[in-house]
Amino acid sequence: MEDTATNWSNSDVNDVETCIFCLIANKKDENTKIIKETKDLVCFSDIFPCAPHHYLVVPREHILSCFSLHKGHIDLVERMAKLGKDVLHAQGITDMADIRLGFHQPPFISVGHLHLHVLAPASQISKYMLYKFTPETNYFVTEEVLRKRLKSISPPLRCHYLENCKLFQCINCAQTGL
Repeated sequence: MEDTATNWSNSDVNDVETCIFCLIANKKDENTKIIKETKDLVCFSDIFPCAPHHYLVVPREHILSCFSLHKGHIDLVERMAKLGKDVLHAQGITDMADIRLGFHQPPFISVGHLHLHVLAPASQISKYMLYKFTPETNYFVTEEVLRKRLKSISPPLRCHYLENCKLFQCINCAQTGL
């Protein structure tokens, strides 16, 4: 049996207008320098670095967290990891065995916008902050493990699926088919 993604991906307009990562991704934050970008992703330095190289990769689309993702987002997670690795290569990092790529999981997120942490060298993560970046804990999931997890998570139901079904409640608008 497959799990279903939670409906945390589409926040209301007010969240998007005030989300610092949305502002950065749309070049409306003058204080943040974008290191590298694609059509749908941006990468910039973390303002509280925990390793000599600590970057964040965020989608331009406002997605709340890794709990908002489903199997349709596997490609997004792969592209986020690729952009992070490309930035590390451009910064002279060659030992890809000593990097850490991953996501904080709710309730341990500081900004309600999906972001991949890209840290290198992982062996030099601050000992005081290491607990926040320990793989497969409640705090942190690696991008590789997240991609595997997403394979079994279906997208949430939408209202148009409920037109002929009177038994389920729509998770988007809270209306029931009853």
